[in-house]
Amino acid sequence: MNQTRKTSTLFVLLMVIFLLLQLQKSQCIDENYLRCEPASCRDGNNVTFPFRIVGKQPDYCGYPGLEVRCSNTTTNHSIIELSPNESYAIHEFFYHNQSIKVSNLALSNLTDTSTCLPPIEILTLHPDGSKFDFGPDKVELRLFYGCNKSSPEAEQLLNYEACFADGTGSTSGYAILGTDPNSGLAARVCENQSVAPISAYEYKENETRPGEKRYLEALNGGFLLKWKAIDCSTCSNSGGRCGINHISSQFQCYCPDRPHLRRCHNKRRARKFYIEVIVIAASVSVIGTVMVLLYVMRKSESIPLLFCRGSHMEISRHVESFLRSYGSQIPRRYSYSEVKKMTNSFKSELGHGGYGSVYKGKLLDGRLVAVKVLSKSKGDGEEFINEVASIGRTSHVNIVTLLGYCFEGKKRALIYEFMSNGSLEKFIFAEEDLEHPKLGWETLYQTALGIARGLEYLHRGCNTRILHFDIKPHNILLDDDFHPKISDFGLAKLCPQKESIISMSDPRGTIGYIAPEVVCRAIGRVSHKSDVYSYGMMVLEIVGGRKNVDARADRSSEIYFPNWIYKRVRLCEDPGLRGISNEEDKEKAMKMVYVSLWCIQTDPTNRPTMSQVVDMLQGSLESLQMPPRPYLSSPPRSPPESPTTYQLSM
Repeated sequence: MNQTRKTSTLFVLLMVIFLLLQLQKSQCIDENYLRCEPASCRDGNNVTFPFRIVGKQPDYCGYPGLEVRCSNTTTNHSIIELSPNESYAIHEFFYHNQSIKVSNLALSNLTDTSTCLPPIEILTLHPDGSKFDFGPDKVELRLFYGCNKSSPEAEQLLNYEACFADGTGSTSGYAILGTDPNSGLAARVCENQSVAPISAYEYKENETRPGEKRYLEALNGGFLLKWKAIDCSTCSNSGGRCGINHISSQFQCYCPDRPHLRRCHNKRRARKFYIEVIVIAASVSVIGTVMVLLYVMRKSESIPLLFCRGSHMEISRHVESFLRSYGSQIPRRYSYSEVKKMTNSFKSELGHGGYGSVYKGKLLDGRLVAVKVLSKSKGDGEEFINEVASIGRTSHVNIVTLLGYCFEGKKRALIYEFMSNGSLEKFIFAEEDLEHPKLGWETLYQTALGIARGLEYLHRGCNTRILHFDIKPHNILLDDDFHPKISDFGLAKLCPQKESIISMSDPRGTIGYIAPEVVCRAIGRVSHKSDVYSYGMMVLEIVGGRKNVDARADRSSEIYFPNWIYKRVRLCEDPGLRGISNEEDKEKAMKMVYVSLWCIQTDPTNRPTMSQVVDMLQGSLESLQMPPRPYLSSPPRSPPESPTTYQLSM
């Protein structure tokens, strides 16, 4: 008993010394470094250099003209003034590619598509060319008012009608994309017009009435601006925080010890401090471990649980280290209690798999979300890190948006935008399912094209090339308008943009979609072409409306769909695809067949890139050449009942 008390006393004494050392160190930390810590408004957006929040961060923490203000209204938006008298609500910062998504503040409360637009003069934005450029997806929405509706020409503009509030009531006009030929007609019918920037990805036309009431959704959805401030990564990666010297107005890297020009390089004092911390921490850890071990041994004769906990702690440290390294470049972090609250204690389950379960939830601002709760994690938390590192750094209309994450030890969750129509497999494999009817060929074609654009972005549009390694119908989600989005990046690999060949210790993917070189390295090197193969196999299933391997087929030659469809196309026979009612449908279907057969070539060098796939799908059918026969053979007549996603053990 006395020995236990002595040990406890020593443990407490060492803890006190450790805390005193930390206090002494904190008193030496540069004040500018502390005051330029990232901050946020109620919307949860992480604000850091080159921006600053007025009232929370000093002037020298950001550039003049890039001040962010917290809204006092119920919208909870953080606000930025991009030009005189023009305030814009901030949707999200994308620090990894130096862009920001904004929308006119006057539109932030307009949620009903029947609401009239506010006074038109505040909608035109002319960004300061010294600070911002429009994003690459910017298009012009032309807003016409003061129109002569009695003109015979006005009858051709009925599908573009819009409503404007003029202070005394409301007037009607037109909202037309600048690239639409009808914008010239509207200019003749109307006295005035204004041009508003929107994102091409946000503008969704009504399929039956082009342009109808979609202008408000596009204006409210926001658009991207790219800022021109100096890149902060060199400073932040060295452990500093970026700012501006208030005397010289030059870029400054505020380090924990003192300011530097571009990066923190004075490590002597920090090294001494870390040595002190390591010595004390090691002593505390040893004593704490002995005390816990003695306690566990008194309670039980076996102690395997202790070492399991140690393993989980090691994984936790690994993941936390990753999260710190990415800093503000990843989405918002939520506590587990917040996750429980947004899912109503996990009441509504959307689906489940080997990774865990997905639940329907709602954020405080009313947005619906899908919350993936990870019940199992392989290795050192690879799936969790893959998802956050890859999808958390993307911004594309065909990539599902990661809105946040939760990491508290074993409790891990990923929070995505809610996709109301679920996964693609429900629709392409549905026979006579009234709840999930078969999609039309135009929708199937747009689905294949959208997925191709998403993969092209992952392979070429990011600063870091992202290889998905698990493209299949189950991982393609559909929104309200059946627009496809790629999801589930648990098996993804990140590599430098210039690298085309990667190394992997184990093959990964889903049986039936895995490229042959991933399993047999003698065929070729693993690269972005492996995703191209998976895409081709998936498009063949979209075209055929069936699994590529179908043991129920009447004839053995039809069991393996790629072989069967290739033979039909080569012999110029009718492929017998369902639901083709006109020549347009037939052309779209055949383009998808040709493209997919090119994509599943056994030799990776014979496969097109995803950029070439997009061009092939958008080009004419006559321009496509017949691909060589893939060196494939029909599998056994009794294939596995369902594919399995995992890292294959060879």
